[in-house]
Amino acid sequence: MSDASSEGERLQKVLAAAGVASRRAVEDMIVAGRITVDGRVVTELGSRIHPDAMVTVDGTAVQLDTTKRYLMLNKPTGVVSTMSDERGRPDLREFVADISERVYNVGRLDADTSGLLILTNDGDLAHVLAHPSFGVEKTYVAKVRGRVDQRVIRVLLAGFELEDGEIHADAARIIGTPSGGFSMVELTLHSGRNRIVRRMLEHVDHPVVELVRRSFGPLHLGTLRSGRVRELSTMERGALLTLSRPAP
Repeated sequence: MSDASSEGERLQKVLAAAGVASRRAVEDMIVAGRITVDGRVVTELGSRIHPDAMVTVDGTAVQLDTTKRYLMLNKPTGVVSTMSDERGRPDLREFVADISERVYNVGRLDADTSGLLILTNDGDLAHVLAHPSFGVEKTYVAKVRGRVDQRVIRVLLAGFELEDGEIHADAARIIGTPSGGFSMVELTLHSGRNRIVRRMLEHVDHPVVELVRRSFGPLHLGTLRSGRVRELSTMERGALLTLSRPAP
């Protein structure tokens, strides 16, 4: 960024085009010191920025690169998490047929698991979201066999050893009252290991009957119906991009 030069575009014009607010409202944000560019607070209305600048408003990143796409899919069961399945099983292509850019899924849900799947062409963001070292949490709701009690919840939180290493839930709770030989359990964890939720619940003698991922990082499935895709909102995109950027 260069405040005194004529390089780049005016900050308020760029942020208005990005959908943050009107130019007048952005000017008020600048004067109030709510906007940073490349880690520096900007308070001058004449400031210009380059297209590759990293901009935040109230600490939340702003998407400036309009070539990037960020989508949420409520993946149905029976669909494999790949854009092309060599075995001919139902895959993700049908859900992105109307998307002009080539997008890819961030991580996977096994065919028997439904719920929130992120689709994007932003490779840097996908790496952060999928890599366990960044600790991005995912929340699942599982219908399991048997009556789950607080003892089981304590075991899930304390952790135990599986064949590929130790694991524990970051959060766990029983939903509702067990009935008909089944219980509903909500688990939150940051591990991306293969079928980890199913293996954890199998380990405590409550095998999974149905499994849904309800949230991924700051994103929540909400009322999105099974098989539907939607663009992320400006706030949702900002929350995701904030995760992928280094601290100033």
